[in-house]
Amino acid sequence: MDDDEGESPDMGDLYDELEALADAVDDPDERERVERAMRTAAAVEPGGLFGRVIKGFDRGDVAEALLGSALFGIPMLVEGGTGEVGAFLATHPVSVVGTLAFTVAAIVGILYVSDFQDVRVTHRIFGVVPRRLAGVLGISLAFAIVSMTAWGRVEWATPLSAAASVSVAWVPMAIGAALGDILPGT
Repeated sequence: MDDDEGESPDMGDLYDELEALADAVDDPDERERVERAMRTAAAVEPGGLFGRVIKGFDRGDVAEALLGSALFGIPMLVEGGTGEVGAFLATHPVSVVGTLAFTVAAIVGILYVSDFQDVRVTHRIFGVVPRRLAGVLGISLAFAIVSMTAWGRVEWATPLSAAASVSVAWVPMAIGAALGDILPGT
């Protein structure tokens, strides 16, 4: 175990050690025993809000992401500034791309870089995109599009303006979805 920083080992360190052991084991039966130990370690974690090992992405995570997206996003739906910023971005398409890139980078940071929780990538879409990342971004984007359209906040007759306004609302909705997903620790 690498404890160079002088910090006490935690469940994340144990999980890292078990993952390394699983990679080193050649026998399928032994690998299954290590994977069972990993599941047990994940199940016996302390019940605190922060520092839990999170893996997988199921319907409970979908519901948490949708709730977080709504909690952070509804204020954007009723705020007139969202349309004003969207109108500005529509005249500056590079800024729309920058806003979208910032949103994705912020969510990657919240999920995988920050230390809110120890989020593990266990499933990838097409072997590349983590399922949790795609789920959080997709759920929040869908909520942004549907809610802004349903509440008459965008007019799709002008698609660039509508997309720009959605991108503005998507920033806090995606952040809310990420936090809503990982903070419960599931």
